[in-house]
Amino acid sequence: MDQTEKKQALFKDFPPATKQEWKEKIIQDLKGADYNKKLVWRTIEGFDVEPIYSKEDLPNTDKPQDLPGIFPYVRGNKTHNIWHIRQDIKVTNIQSANKKALDILMKGVTSLGFIIDQKFEPTKDELEKLCENIYADAVELNFVCFHNSLKVVRDIESLVKKYNRQLDKIYGSVDFDPIGQFVLKGKFPVSEEDSFDTAKQLIEAAKHLPNFKVIAVNGSYFHNSGSGIVQELAFSLAQGVGYLTQLTERGLSINQIAPRMKFQFAIGSNYFMEIAKIRAARMLWAHIVKAYGTCDNCNTQMFIHSVTSNWNKTVYDAYVNMLRTTTEAMSGITGGTDSLTVLPFNSVYEESTAFSERIARSQQLLLKEESYMDKVADPAAGSYYIENLTQSIASQAWELFLKVQEKGGFLEAFKAGFIQEEIKTTADRRHLDIATRKEILLGTNQYPNTGEYLEKDFDRLRDISLPKNEKPDNIEVLKPTRGASAFEQLRIQTDKYALNAPRPRVFRITMGNLGMSRARSQFAGNFFGCAGYEIIDNNGFKTVEEAAKACLKAKASIAVICSSDEEYTDLVPKLYKLLHHEMEVVVAGYPQAILDDLRKCGVVHFIHIKSNVLETLGKFQEILKINE
Repeated sequence: MDQTEKKQALFKDFPPATKQEWKEKIIQDLKGADYNKKLVWRTIEGFDVEPIYSKEDLPNTDKPQDLPGIFPYVRGNKTHNIWHIRQDIKVTNIQSANKKALDILMKGVTSLGFIIDQKFEPTKDELEKLCENIYADAVELNFVCFHNSLKVVRDIESLVKKYNRQLDKIYGSVDFDPIGQFVLKGKFPVSEEDSFDTAKQLIEAAKHLPNFKVIAVNGSYFHNSGSGIVQELAFSLAQGVGYLTQLTERGLSINQIAPRMKFQFAIGSNYFMEIAKIRAARMLWAHIVKAYGTCDNCNTQMFIHSVTSNWNKTVYDAYVNMLRTTTEAMSGITGGTDSLTVLPFNSVYEESTAFSERIARSQQLLLKEESYMDKVADPAAGSYYIENLTQSIASQAWELFLKVQEKGGFLEAFKAGFIQEEIKTTADRRHLDIATRKEILLGTNQYPNTGEYLEKDFDRLRDISLPKNEKPDNIEVLKPTRGASAFEQLRIQTDKYALNAPRPRVFRITMGNLGMSRARSQFAGNFFGCAGYEIIDNNGFKTVEEAAKACLKAKASIAVICSSDEEYTDLVPKLYKLLHHEMEVVVAGYPQAILDDLRKCGVVHFIHIKSNVLETLGKFQEILKINE
């Protein structure tokens, strides 16, 4: 019996099951519970995600054009998954920046990002010293220089020729994105016309450097302003088309423009959705560029640089940021990004340190050298779930992209406020989800480290390392922020207050039913810990008098009664009477059957799983006069 016959014989015992049969089995196991409510996930992007997928959901996926390296590149531009490991360096001193670059190149970095201060315009000699002993044909060179991009490109070409490097081996970019500056500042770096004229000059200046990107689309600006994945993708595509339109109108061909563009996407913590976003982005951009009439499919490839998100990073319990950036890096790599920056875990609140930069580098190196994620082209292929997400995201993004185009394109839609309103709606919803703990930021709105306090350097905290907003010309600009910032402001208020006064204390009164009292006690500790209050635990009390005495002795600011709904009828009125003159009395839970009775006794504070945690804690800040 040959191998094929053995395989056929084996699977006779395992007849194939259709998706409908699986679904019927699931419904049976749910025992009457609603299938859609229990198992179907409605994404913030507006489409449903099923709990199970099969080949039936994706017919005709085994075509030759679905292979890696083949148009429309949904499975990647390459037949491998090698990506550039990038680390950025702020250039304030030429010598020290060069020294740092040489150091990190010996530690696994394959891509350098030189962030040149807007006030600093390096001469050709200074640029040469900055790149001294760096082999330009062996490392990717990127320059973030908002006003000097054209000069940098010309100088780089001159230096490459001076050192006799092969021009087609020079990889890198300048981050020239005047539309991106417009969405952040409400104005172009120079006039609108001059900005696009400069973009044309950049493409012409780099004509001998075929692998050097000179036009950037920073989709990360949308992401870090609170957009959803579909919005980030759709608006990035629309912005990219804006460049194509402006530059073709200036006489350049699509074959000159498209290969010079680079898209930067932020990678958030929605693991599978972020993988699918990158795959969908390549597919949609390939079709867009193809529609312009390019003669070479290679020109339809989207070059993607990914950077870990700022939106979900936190100041408190900051080491958790390492976990977030690890999964984000995995999403970017699995999706097939061309280069990746893992931001140091502390980058949202201070200058990165040697330790934090080493961790950020090592995260990528471990994924490459120990997880072998560079060895397989399109690691996500074959997952019906990810393939379906890719199609869903692409469909939704295309629909939104067309809406932007109907409004006259990206710039017209932005000037009319359409893009800002779309992002604001999503950002407000995401902020509400964080406030109500539907979206969890570990260590910030759930399971805070209550022993962690800030005692100094409050003014060093900053939101994100992006250009500061300037006063716009009657344009509402995007405001990149972080989801944790509102909770952190509450906690910072508490930490400042505690420098000159006793830190507010929350005393958890656990009585009665052991399982319920301990569960509600832990819930209350997590709840008030998010504001930086001191949480006092105990082993439980047998009598109301014993509990009240211990609570008063602890000089608590807040007493949280933690027991079962049935026992609240007797416990709450007695404890409230003994304590309410000295502190705020809170009931953990929402006992609907006796709410009116408890309120008649004077109880006004209830905390429960449907509470708006941020809003509730804000009210306690006012009651305790912390916000003054």
